[in-house]
Amino acid sequence: MAEARHAVEVEALVRAFGPRRAVDGVSFALDAGDCLAVFGPTGAGKTALLRVLAGLLRPTRGRASVAGVPLPGGPEARRHIGFISHASMLYSALSARENVELAARLFGVPDPRRAAGRVLEVMRMASRADTPVRSLSRGMQQRVSIARATVHDPTVVLLDEPFTGLDAAGAAALSAALGVLRESGAALVMVTHNLEEGLALATHAAVMTAGTFARYEPRAGIDARAYADAYRTLVTLDA
Repeated sequence: MAEARHAVEVEALVRAFGPRRAVDGVSFALDAGDCLAVFGPTGAGKTALLRVLAGLLRPTRGRASVAGVPLPGGPEARRHIGFISHASMLYSALSARENVELAARLFGVPDPRRAAGRVLEVMRMASRADTPVRSLSRGMQQRVSIARATVHDPTVVLLDEPFTGLDAAGAAALSAALGVLRESGAALVMVTHNLEEGLALATHAAVMTAGTFARYEPRAGIDARAYADAYRTLVTLDA
């Protein structure tokens, strides 16, 4: 297989549910270390877009690929993908280490215990590795979720509202953890309502309304205050 030009490539992507197009003609590309922050109102199609990129939904039209693998792609695509939701989906009775090690085993990672220890260290959770998840704060649980989703060294990490339910300290810890992922070369696609946190991490930003990207641009050219005003206008028009 030829070397992939981009970590993520999406071209004229459509995902329809009957007559309704949840994703309608979206196109973008991300390279290693890029982060696309996708903003938009509820029902705009953001989660449907993530589910296509995760290989959980088949494109109706257009195309999408991860690390050069056309989606949905099956196991070959899934080994390149890490998915993180606002719901941790961790096993609460197991320790942080046990949760991450289990994921490593499912992905066939060599030496799962060592791999789990490595990513927990990256997420600054090594000191709590043997603590049951139910005893961890929300922010710590989210860091364990990231460790579990990245223990197999995915090319692309998908995040669905990762800041939901976090206090200021938890949000700061999550931002730092996501920065580590970018520095390691992972491309991120993050759906969030948090404009401040999203823009702080992003290399690219998009506003999604009615299944389309009403705005898509590099982060470097964005004035955060003007962007927030424009976002409110776009969301109001879409309501």
